[in-house]
Amino acid sequence: MSARDTDWDGVRLHVVTGKGGTGKTTVAAALALALAAGGRRVLLVEVEGRQGIAQLFDVPPLPYEERRVAVAPDGGDVHALAVDTEEALIEYLEMFYNLKRAGKAMTKLGIVDFVTTIAPGLRDVILTGKTSESVRRRNKDGSFIYDAVVMDAPPTGRITKFLNVNEEVSGLAKVGPVRNHADTVMKVVRSPETAVHFVTLLEEMPVQETMDGIHDLREAGLPVGGVFVNMEHKPVLPPDALAAAAAGELDTDEIVRGVKAAGLENGAERIAAVLVAEAAEHARRTTLQAREKERLESLDIPRYTLPLLPHGMDLAGLYTLAEAIRTQGAA
Repeated sequence: MSARDTDWDGVRLHVVTGKGGTGKTTVAAALALALAAGGRRVLLVEVEGRQGIAQLFDVPPLPYEERRVAVAPDGGDVHALAVDTEEALIEYLEMFYNLKRAGKAMTKLGIVDFVTTIAPGLRDVILTGKTSESVRRRNKDGSFIYDAVVMDAPPTGRITKFLNVNEEVSGLAKVGPVRNHADTVMKVVRSPETAVHFVTLLEEMPVQETMDGIHDLREAGLPVGGVFVNMEHKPVLPPDALAAAAAGELDTDEIVRGVKAAGLENGAERIAAVLVAEAAEHARRTTLQAREKERLESLDIPRYTLPLLPHGMDLAGLYTLAEAIRTQGAA
């Protein structure tokens, strides 16, 4: 698959959101690796201050500067940036008001926290503004510094408000640098170069939040990308055994005989009871996944499935997920 043979040809800002616990940061990191494959240069931006990206790539905590954290398959680089709100606000003051020295003084006085608390919309303008600036930044020859930017964004419940900065700053500024900056951010966010992707598990609450989040984005006129179904549990029993387990109709005597045949004579009945309970739970989860899959299929947007990694998440696991993303045409 070529680097341009993707569902998101032309998209340069990939915003990744999801309910807490769905693996949002992990999928954002894997997507960045997938997008960088084949010699491209990608920036992965974290805006929540958790240093989750550094942990995933097994590097020291990221400072407020862009640093390379990984080499992608077939060449290409992933750079990362952990946006610090205070540093970004000082940068913002210097850029638009020539107040860098004043900004540092404000930090010492605690005014930065005060300002972003009474005007939370300003915090979002700063965070989204830093990301959109990375999307627009060019080399001297006119080419873009980054082929793509991936934002590990706030959770689903806050994503529409976070991205819709024009609405958020309407009560703060009608004209001037804040207003102009918000307008510039929105030109990027609302453009065909942006896609907002959702990460979910095949469970009722994450799927419902995903569907609600997609509805809210569309209502606000913001660009919906795709859905990444993370940590799917593949069925390990054939359909007839799954049906029997779900109905509580497994032949326990036959399982006991199988356990004994495997050389586990002592406690065979207890082992068989545990296996029956495990099979029933597996059948329940498989039925739940199938139901939630049907709900997601009602959404008219691309969907990608990422496997449950049996040995947990590490750097090798990120590359496995990146390859799954590439083979499904998402990058």
